[in-house]
This record gives sequence, structure tokens and C-alpha cells, in this order.
Amino acid sequence: SFEVVSYIYSFSGLFSPKRRTSRGKYNLLHSCAFQVQHGTCNGGLYSRPFKESFEETPMLVAVFTYLGYGILTIFGYLRDFLRDWKIEKCHIAREREEQKDFVPLYQDFENFYTRNLYMRIRDNWNRPICSVPGAKVDIVERVSHNYNWTFDYTGKVVKEVINMGSYNYLGFAENTGPCAEAAAEVTMKYGVGVSSTRQEMGIRHEELEKLVARFLGVESAMAFGMGFATNSMNIPALAGKGCLILSDELNHASLVLGARLSGSTIRVFKHNNMQSLEKLLKEAIAHGQPRSRRPWKKILILVEGIYSMEGSIVRLPEVIALKKKYKAYLYLDEAHSIGALGPRGRGVVDYFGLDPNDVDVMMGTFTKSFGAAGGYIGGRKELMDYLRTHSHSAVYATSMSLPVVEQIITSMKCIVGEDGTTVGRDRVQQLAANTTYFRKHLQDMGFIIYGNHDSPVVPLMLYMPAKIGAFGREMLQRNIAVVVVGFPATPIIESRARFCVSAAHTKAMLDTALGAISEVGDLLQLKYSRHRIVPSLDRAFDETTYEETEE
Repeated sequence: SFEVVSYIYSFSGLFSPKRRTSRGKYNLLHSCAFQVQHGTCNGGLYSRPFKESFEETPMLVAVFTYLGYGILTIFGYLRDFLRDWKIEKCHIAREREEQKDFVPLYQDFENFYTRNLYMRIRDNWNRPICSVPGAKVDIVERVSHNYNWTFDYTGKVVKEVINMGSYNYLGFAENTGPCAEAAAEVTMKYGVGVSSTRQEMGIRHEELEKLVARFLGVESAMAFGMGFATNSMNIPALAGKGCLILSDELNHASLVLGARLSGSTIRVFKHNNMQSLEKLLKEAIAHGQPRSRRPWKKILILVEGIYSMEGSIVRLPEVIALKKKYKAYLYLDEAHSIGALGPRGRGVVDYFGLDPNDVDVMMGTFTKSFGAAGGYIGGRKELMDYLRTHSHSAVYATSMSLPVVEQIITSMKCIVGEDGTTVGRDRVQQLAANTTYFRKHLQDMGFIIYGNHDSPVVPLMLYMPAKIGAFGREMLQRNIAVVVVGFPATPIIESRARFCVSAAHTKAMLDTALGAISEVGDLLQLKYSRHRIVPSLDRAFDETTYEETEE
């Protein structure tokens, strides 16, 4: 068997792909330089192979997944019936009797899902740790005597658990070394709080913003105390009534909230599907605003660098080409990609070798690769001057804490090499090597793995609801901490475990984790892969768009 993976090359003379058929299949080509593969040429937009794969969900697995949710739902309603008749004694998730006449606090389905499905596997989330979230963590042991409604601490600590869940991509979440020492020194000198907004006071904030601008390769930058608010509070300052926002369907909640708060018209395009995006752009230009048919004041495209649940990387060269073609603006969220992608660790723009000036608004967070907190926005000086007076985060929010500022400055200088060492560059290279090693071995074991081959976010598909909790518990018993994700964070039949690879992971740690994952995979029968990889351009939700394009 072989995998069919989407490769995109900039040199179109290597080979010529045959036309894609209407059934969504590709004719395979042979090349003396490469194994069996599918090739598409994009007019020189890509300077490197773009390998991204999503394997089809096996039909039998999909059927049993729906059946599992159906059984859970039936028994959930049965338990609700028993609660009404005072037979079932667990009433914690229900409204109290004195609240019955008030407007319900929760929608019926949300409350039903919480008490009958989520509670069964609630022990897999919100686990308290009592150490630095580095390559290994110490987890506080807890038990539940009422089926996960409440937890009691045993007083014991599970030591040296390999951490495959925290997005500590470059390993800067640490309590020793130059970053921790610099933050401690600043804390002793200036204290922790700033007690003012950014417009009133900033001690080292200007140095941070100049460093961020230099790191990104843009004219100017702004720093904010909260990554979520960087999106939700700044997008309303950039777009408003009479503007159109085109948002990827898998964008983060902060982008979605920011778009809604702006009052703009929002239209959603299919994930990483350039045909879907171009179709919306054409319609926007041709038809203008509803009713009045006036041209849109502004068209803003919202995308992410790495999508944190899919592990996919935005097709940035194509997005920029469309943005230029239709005179739109581009807002790029690099929360997970900054520091984690590119030969210099400068994000998805660096990864593709593009010009940062082609991205109108470069947003990112300091919470992942820099081991700190907060977010930033970079771009032209005129844009930053505008946001400094119009952004709610700049006007009303408290300035970033100075120890956090120092952590970011020290770690960023380390990545750039301004500390006089190669530690930052070595960590970027180690992360890339760890990502390739981890992904390849999981695929070779027979697991279904989503996303781009260079993405440190690695989703392993679990599918069935009962296996969400079982996988998390079995891995913790083997001293491996993982993140499991289910509905509503993912589609109902696409539950998964999400691994985050770090430069701090050693080969021995990864081998230990891989051995445990393989063992649990055999125990729970999770090795679903049939090595039939669907190219990312050929996922089910792209079919109609491509057929319309061909016609």
C-alpha cells in the first residue's frame, strides 16, 4: 500500500500532473526523483514541498461512533427520567427547585450533554499540576467518589510524567536558565504589577515592542496582556458596519468573537480551501453589500498560521495571492506558528519564505513558544498608531506585567541570537526534528494522524466517545500526560488526542511516549489507518467546490 499526499512545488518543469477527475481521484505519476506522489503546480507560489494529509474515516468506525453516541444519549434520557421520579440520586447538574420559575441558565442540550456525557470522562481534564509545565510535569493525584461530579485530593503527587499536552514548543517554560533569572531580577527591582494602562505607563514595554517588530520584520508592533483579547478587542477596531469579514471555518474562538463584536458581515469559507475563499471574494466584489449593492468598505480575511485542532498549516502563499488579486486585507493569527515554524522560528511567513509586508495584520501570542503570556500585533506604523488610540486593549486594559515582559524579551533575543549563543536556533531545529520523528513513527504504527507534516500539533484520531476517556486514563497510568478532545471542540465523530511536540523532549522521552501510545493503541484498537491518505485538497467538504470550478 502507499500514501497519496499533496505535494506542491514551485518548479513546474519537474513534472506535469494529469487533470483531476470529477470523482475526486488523482492519476498517479512516477518521477525518477520522488516516490509515487501527486503533484500540483501553483505558478511558483511555493518554495518548498507542502505535505498535508487527512485519511478517510473508516466506514465501520464512523458507524460505531454514531452508535456509541446514540447509546449514550438513550441512557442519558433514561437517567433524566429516573431523576424526575427521584430514583436517580445525582442531581448536581440540574436547576435547584427554587430556580425552577426563573429563565434557565443553560440550553437544554448543553445541560444534557454536560451531565450525561461530559461528566463520564471529566477526570481527563483540568488536572492540577505542581511543577513547571516543561518536558516533564508533576501531577496532583485526585479521586472522585461520585462519578466525576466532585474530586478529592489524595495528598499524593505523580512525579516525572512526560508532558505531551502543553504547547511549550521551544521549551522556554522553565524555572532555571537566563529567562527565569532575568524575570526574577526584574520582579525584585520593579515588582509584579504595573497598575496602569499602556497609554499611561510602560517601563520596558517599548523595548519589547521594538524587538517584536524587528523579529517579525515589520515597521511597528504592539504588545497586549492577553492573547485572547488581542484578537477579540482589536478586530472590532479594524472592521465595522459596512465591512466584510471572510473567516476560515476552523478559526479560533477569539477570532470568531472579535469578528462578531465588530458588527461586520461575516462569511465563512471552508478550511484551507482556496477555491471556497476565492468564490466568496468574487461574490463580494460582484454583488457588494446586501440590499444597497454598494461596494464593501473593507474586506478582511481571517486565517491562522497553525490550526490547533487539525494540525494543518495555512496555505499562506495562495491566500496572499488572492488577497492581492481582489484588493482585500489579511489578518494572520500566528498564536501556534510563531517560534514553532520557519528556519529562524519566525512563524509561517518565515516557513514559506514570504515578505512580511504582504500580511497587513500580523498577530500572535507569547503564551506558546515564549513560555510567557499576552499577545502582539505587528504591521505598518500607521496601523499601530491607529490601534494605540482606538484599541480597547490599549486604552482600557492593564499593561503587561514586567516579569512577563522580561521573559518574552529574553526568550526572543535567544531565538534571534542576540544573546550571543546558538541556543535559540538549536531549539528551533530540535523542534523540527522532534516533530518529523514523532509524526512518522505514529503513522508507521498505523494510527490516523491529521495535519501538516511540519506541524508540532499532532492530532491522533480516537473517534469513539468511550475511547476518549479510556485513552487519557491509560496514558496517565503509563506516566504520559496527554490532551484528549471531543465534541463540541471537534465534530461529533472526530474525537482525538492532541499531542504538542516540544524542543525540550529528548529522543528517549519521545520513544517512551511512542511505546506507551502503541501499547494503548493495541489495547483500545485505535490503529485504524489503512494507509489511504486523502490529500488535503480532496477532503469531503471540498468536493462540490472543485466540481463547480471544473465546470
